[in-house]
Amino acid sequence: MVQEQIKERGIRDKKVVRAMNKVKRHEFVPGDLKSLAYQDRPLPIGHDQTISQPYIVALMTWALHPEEEDKILEIGTGSGYQAAVLAEITPHVYTIEIIKPLAQKARETLREQGYEDVKVRTGDGYQGWDKYAPFNGIIVTCSPSEVPEPLKNQLAEGGRLVIPVGGPVYQKLVLFTKKKGRLVKNEISAVRFVPMLDEEGDRY
Repeated sequence: MVQEQIKERGIRDKKVVRAMNKVKRHEFVPGDLKSLAYQDRPLPIGHDQTISQPYIVALMTWALHPEEEDKILEIGTGSGYQAAVLAEITPHVYTIEIIKPLAQKARETLREQGYEDVKVRTGDGYQGWDKYAPFNGIIVTCSPSEVPEPLKNQLAEGGRLVIPVGGPVYQKLVLFTKKKGRLVKNEISAVRFVPMLDEEGDRY
């Protein structure tokens, strides 16, 4: 998976490659889909949510450029796979999932796989996690129509925010870097993510 889907497509950052090699993706997908775990495709994990394809996980991690001492916030825990990849690089990973059963399952899976330091919270990711802010990096695995203001505010100076922004079906994956209090924007690629929802199930 890593050689064909990630390295051959240009992602050769040693930290990212090592993390992608180490995390057991099949442990983060439903039992009946484990045989498909290492294909380059998203897979359903229940509740109309998905685990992203391996290339996109690697691409977003590479764009975030996390370092060992960085504090990282993830919005949209899902299965916990992206959080596990991040936890292979830094022990300071905080992740929020709005769907309670998914948050609970991800918490259990992360613990079983040895990622006890990852802090998982059930809640509205749009609001971020102010208690632990500021964050050196914020990664969003669901798509709002615009960048949430709380996430802008919780990003540290010099920090990086990776987020898919756009319509309900197709979006642009964007990297924002905070410089002198302002976000500098760089578009990465076209993507397709599930929408960011509020607690009533409406899209942000």
